[in-house]
Amino acid sequence: MELLACIEGLRSLTRPCSVVLTSDSKYVVNAMVKGWAKRWRSNGWKLSPSKSAKNPDLWALLLELCEKHEVRFEWVKGHSDHPENERCDELAVEASKGKNLPADSGFESPLIPEGDLFSL
Repeated sequence: MELLACIEGLRSLTRPCSVVLTSDSKYVVNAMVKGWAKRWRSNGWKLSPSKSAKNPDLWALLLELCEKHEVRFEWVKGHSDHPENERCDELAVEASKGKNLPADSGFESPLIPEGDLFSL
């Protein structure tokens, strides 16, 4: 969800912008700031010769969007009274309780057997 939040936030921009993207996900922030995501992409979405990166479709989208915008990633500790982070959490919880939510076509792919969803 953290990846999708970043993607959707950047997708909502109507022109190239300079953005400070704040997230409570160290994984997302470190992957972008430390260059991990670009390295995974250059290695064919491999973490190592025998281990594939998870969510390569989402990482590819995020990297593509970051090429359109000037994005600086900053980490903020979650649930630490950061006003914008707290508001995002409230909105995410509220949205998750909604009815008739659209299917996550990437996650709910019929091409991936159910038992293999978390072993990619």
